[in-house]
Amino acid sequence: MSTNNGSGLLEVEKEFTARVPVDEGQVIWQMPVALANKIAAGEVVQRPASAVKELMENALDAGATEIALYLKSAGSELIQVVDNGCGMSLQDARICLNRHTTSKIRGIEDLDSIRTFGFRGEALSSIAAISNVVLRTKRVGDEMGTEVIGDGSTGGSVTPVGTTDGTSVTVRNIFYNVPARRKFLKKPATELKHILDSVHVLSMANPSVSFRIVSDGNELMKFHARLFDEKSDALSARIGDVLSLKNPRNLIPVQETTSYLSVSGFIGRPEEVRRSRGQQYLFVNGRSVRHRYLEHAIFSAYEYLIPDGTYPLFAIFLSIDPRHVDVNVHPTKAEVKFDDERGVYSILRTVVRKTLGMAEMIPDASGAIPLQGLKLDFKANQKESFSGYGSGQSPGQVSEQLYNGHLSGVPSRATGAGGEATDFDSVESGSSADLLWQLHDAYVLTQIRTGLVIVDQQAAHERILYEKALESLSGGFGLSQQLLFPRTLEFDASDFVLLKELIPDLRSLGFDLEQFGGRSIMLRGVPADMVAGDERSVLDEIIEQYKHFEDVDHLSGHENLARSIARKSSVKPGKKLSHQEMRALIDQLFLCSTPYSSPDGRPTIVKLSVDELRERFNQKL
Repeated sequence: MSTNNGSGLLEVEKEFTARVPVDEGQVIWQMPVALANKIAAGEVVQRPASAVKELMENALDAGATEIALYLKSAGSELIQVVDNGCGMSLQDARICLNRHTTSKIRGIEDLDSIRTFGFRGEALSSIAAISNVVLRTKRVGDEMGTEVIGDGSTGGSVTPVGTTDGTSVTVRNIFYNVPARRKFLKKPATELKHILDSVHVLSMANPSVSFRIVSDGNELMKFHARLFDEKSDALSARIGDVLSLKNPRNLIPVQETTSYLSVSGFIGRPEEVRRSRGQQYLFVNGRSVRHRYLEHAIFSAYEYLIPDGTYPLFAIFLSIDPRHVDVNVHPTKAEVKFDDERGVYSILRTVVRKTLGMAEMIPDASGAIPLQGLKLDFKANQKESFSGYGSGQSPGQVSEQLYNGHLSGVPSRATGAGGEATDFDSVESGSSADLLWQLHDAYVLTQIRTGLVIVDQQAAHERILYEKALESLSGGFGLSQQLLFPRTLEFDASDFVLLKELIPDLRSLGFDLEQFGGRSIMLRGVPADMVAGDERSVLDEIIEQYKHFEDVDHLSGHENLARSIARKSSVKPGKKLSHQEMRALIDQLFLCSTPYSSPDGRPTIVKLSVDELRERFNQKL
């Protein structure tokens, strides 16, 4: 056993060695307490965000109305949570770092009436087992407070100290004595994002509490306490704070009470959906939970109101008798089980659907505004835009081969980047415009000598933009157009942290932007082919797509950003293309290094041969 991971592990080794049985046949013995604590800590404290969540929940359970969080290196060096809650006495502080010590329950019957965040008595002991902890606490009216120091071993020191009312918990060098766990921490921006997400859900559920985050000396977030006459007003304002909504009053309030369950909160309008998850929040008795089954109930209520692949915003609070819900499913308390999940699903779906109906939210498609992004810019200067592919062909040469063919009637073959054959026989002689059709404003069809070619316009355009973005990111230069008036854009804390990390790469793509204090950026220029006035929505979509690809496909760096740009900016189904645009789309596709699939592996082209068509129609040669 290694002994170089701190004094705590050295003591564990001594105790463990002392327990080696004399009887050679004995193979089971009692695990040392310190070792058991470190193993158990892995379930509760999985990353710095886990520690932040547990400490803030303790502050809320203590009745705090002001909570401040201080971080260094995204929590790997320092996590400090300071609150103005009720504080602890000397006797309570002395044992609070011990495992399974809690003020929330006394007997097994209390498990049926839990309304606090914590109750298992594992959070503080788990944090103390894998970090250096200093806890200072004082009750209102006490002359002196108490300081408790834990060092990752089985013991700690307790001394009187002068301090303010409330509690301050300082956590340093998290996982210092569990190197395997520390090794697998993600980059600081990712860990900071998880911390911000944890604070967001806690602040959303507690609008009457002020929250502040300072990271490496910079204030990332400050939510003032929302104390309005109506609770719903405070909640909508806090949702607006968390998500940086321009007008939180556009949210649709939800309120319904049955004998079994109460449903309250807010849902977003169908026309304001997003293309990735990230603004869906579900709470049970004030506790944030992930419950795919109940989330589906909300999504299904939007059926036929939103496009496939989009997600509505919602912050839904379920209030239910604790006897009907089990929160003791997992140490992180992020999962719950109901005694009648089907009934909860049915109530939730009905309430949300009824709310949408009463708000008359069925959208008028005739007035819908299409999603704006980078222009589908097929101009005469395409050669300059795509000169970096190194194919040796100019745009137009592929078209001539593919569309016009050889007047002699001898089939020709178009070539892709690098000169390889594309397996596309030349079309028969004739006007190229007459050999291009658009089907359902989503597919481009053209005739070739051996059959029919179908091009998925979105998948093809994604491939083109993806390779163009990779080229710009690798070369470090993208054409930019300066805005007449620079724009200051503010983002929520989580998005801002990600955006700040992406600034160098966004500059390579043609964005002229820089940090501008707080959670704002100054935008002076945009890529040369971006639609003017749509800068904010483009950046929002890029961020959303980036987070989606990072979470679902585990992509990072240039590949993630290039794919995010391509997905956001590609021409979507429903966009009618001119013959010139259809021709240019295929030109540029076959100048790509990988023309036959989109960045995520979907086919861009389907070819149906004449033989296949004859077989479908039962025709004989």
